[in-house]
Amino acid sequence: MSKQKSNILKIAILATGFSGVVAEYVLSTLATYFLGDSIFQWVMIVSLMLFAMGLGSRLTKKVNKNLLTKFLLLEFCLSFVVSYSALFVYSVSVVTSALGVIIYALSITIGLMIGMEIPLVIRINDQYESLKHNISNILEHDYYGSLIGGVFFAFIALPFLTIRYTPYVLGIVNLSVAIFLMIALWSELLKEQRKYIALAGILVFTLLSVGIFITEPIISYGEQVKYKDKLVLEQQTKYQKIVITKWKNDYWLYLNGNQQLCTRDELMYHEPIVHPVMTYHKNPQNVLIMGGGDGCAAREVLEYESVKSICLVDLDEEMTNLAKTNKILTDLNQNSLSHPKVKVINEDGHKFVQNCNDYFDVIIIDLPDPRSVELSRLYTLEFYMMCKKLLRPNGMIITQAGSPYFATKAFKCIHKTMKAAGYKTAIMHNQIITMGEWGWVVGINSNSEIDLKSELKKIEFQVDTKWINNEAMSLMLSFGKNIYLNQTDSVKLNSEHDHVLYRYYLKGNWDLY
Repeated sequence: MSKQKSNILKIAILATGFSGVVAEYVLSTLATYFLGDSIFQWVMIVSLMLFAMGLGSRLTKKVNKNLLTKFLLLEFCLSFVVSYSALFVYSVSVVTSALGVIIYALSITIGLMIGMEIPLVIRINDQYESLKHNISNILEHDYYGSLIGGVFFAFIALPFLTIRYTPYVLGIVNLSVAIFLMIALWSELLKEQRKYIALAGILVFTLLSVGIFITEPIISYGEQVKYKDKLVLEQQTKYQKIVITKWKNDYWLYLNGNQQLCTRDELMYHEPIVHPVMTYHKNPQNVLIMGGGDGCAAREVLEYESVKSICLVDLDEEMTNLAKTNKILTDLNQNSLSHPKVKVINEDGHKFVQNCNDYFDVIIIDLPDPRSVELSRLYTLEFYMMCKKLLRPNGMIITQAGSPYFATKAFKCIHKTMKAAGYKTAIMHNQIITMGEWGWVVGINSNSEIDLKSELKKIEFQVDTKWINNEAMSLMLSFGKNIYLNQTDSVKLNSEHDHVLYRYYLKGNWDLY
């Protein structure tokens, strides 16, 4: 009988280990989504929770009686707090911008309760096993649960349940643990406490049921307030949150809360990132597009009859599938991703370039801004050097480079890094109505002495563009005096070993944006 009860406790700690690690990931994801800078947020949330778990362990020294009862109540409390964590954050995001304090406070609160679990279970199990077996078995099952939780979060929770409903799975796990232990160890509970514990379980079960029911409308309202315009599509993928909003006859595309394009003025972004390099090359046949999962860059490239193939590499399969099937996007990109000349590859861009054996005439890098280390890898010296190996002689490369005015150092860092990779370079910028001043860095794979800026000013566009022309090129290549682009020596190269770019980007003048 003692062995059976001990095994019940081990199953419980396996489940709580699962729940605990997923709770860390949920809060880290929430912090990244609302506060940005994924590396910083994951480090801070996990560190805070581990610290709080230590405090929770310490607090259990004050618990001396009715250990099983207090463990059950702890699980009920943890079930409620974890379940409502995402709903609470989304709700308060409507009325306050101090979300960092709220998310960190939640992390500490949940960490405290998680930290109390193992010491309490070890002490309860002490009457069933010797010390050396007790400690090793309990910790072993907790660690196994953590592995299962990590796999669950990566492959099931985030892509399918999303951040909205994953917390309820954790709450149900903790509630189930408490109910399972309550039934299995009913005889161990004091008679006068049984009724109150059962009522606590019923209360938490009711709250979880209500929470699941009200989560969708409340979070949707929170998202609607955040984006202001009407939400017409909201989809969480393994890699990002995709949102499309509508105002009057125009649509906005957001990835992880950051605007990628607006149908009103996306031409003022996509024509500059495509036509200067395609026109200057004169005979582009094979084109590589990195990113560009919305299909708009591919649409512009398809204007050139000389093009034989377009390889579009975008990490998120769900984004490119939307661009192939969603009417808003297919109307915008003119079904470019379904064109026979276009091959879509859903793979990490860095990995693709590293392993690619093909050669290209033009490489267009249409990636999100480098606001994280993951994205910064695609703006490094090493990445640009790998791209150079894929370019034929006199091949062209262009990358979006953020804003030269809102993130001046980041813009200059990208230019300096590309130049250091061996390209002859030029910089461009344009005022995009809904995005503000945006910029690009252009490069050519040539050993000749070329003044690329002067050369680009001379080009005459041979395809039917809707906005860009020779006059626009002259303006986009002109920056005036270097009141924003000075202090070159203070900007470092962005490399695999020193990701300075995302820090430059995050420290930009975005309060003026």
